[in-house]
Amino acid sequence: MSFLTANWNNLALINYEIDAKILEEYLPNGTEIDYWDNKCYVSLVGFMFNNTKVLGMKIPFHINFEEVNLRFYVKRFENGEWKCGVVFIREIVPKAAITFIANSLYKEHYQTNKMKHSITKNDTSTTFVYQWKNDNKWNSIQLETKPNQTEIELNSEAEFITEHYFGYTKYDENTTFEYEVTHPRWLQLNVIDYKTDVDFKNNYGDAFAILQDAKPISAFLALGSKITVENKKTIK
Repeated sequence: MSFLTANWNNLALINYEIDAKILEEYLPNGTEIDYWDNKCYVSLVGFMFNNTKVLGMKIPFHINFEEVNLRFYVKRFENGEWKCGVVFIREIVPKAAITFIANSLYKEHYQTNKMKHSITKNDTSTTFVYQWKNDNKWNSIQLETKPNQTEIELNSEAEFITEHYFGYTKYDENTTFEYEVTHPRWLQLNVIDYKTDVDFKNNYGDAFAILQDAKPISAFLALGSKITVENKKTIK
């Protein structure tokens, strides 16, 4: 049985180029940075968890909720092939039980904050907004998209951002946790415009204050799908 099942919907992905040296202290043992077009990426991602079940059971009041995370991209060579995955700097949710389970069992970096979201549609576009409150300041991600769904092209930047199917967590200098995330290939809505209002230093620490004045390199809106998170395994 999968550890967690859910629908991940309306993933707003704001992508930045960053110096890979900044990520070295967060890099789990046994993995290496995964680059796209010789660029090292971090992504600020907002999305909805819907119909969430842990070990097949729904936790009351913890079924539908927002998440915002900051992540970067890694790969690991095993059994003659590369496994592409992500490492999370921090994952913000509005539900304390999710934070407790993820941090206790998976040694992730969740924290609980007040959050809200909105979806606004008109005849020509749809606007997605994710907001979270940290130290009495509201942070936000906003994407405006065209209404028509399109496929994510093979060998594209959008494919690189969305097609990473493993999570890696640095437990200590020698120990890494790995877990698989399964989902079908996603569709996207083409982005017309986007903006962020995020205090990177306050949310993610001094190392990421450099993103405060950085211009994102791209933005995508993936429609998402049903996903599973499988049980973790330990790599040493």
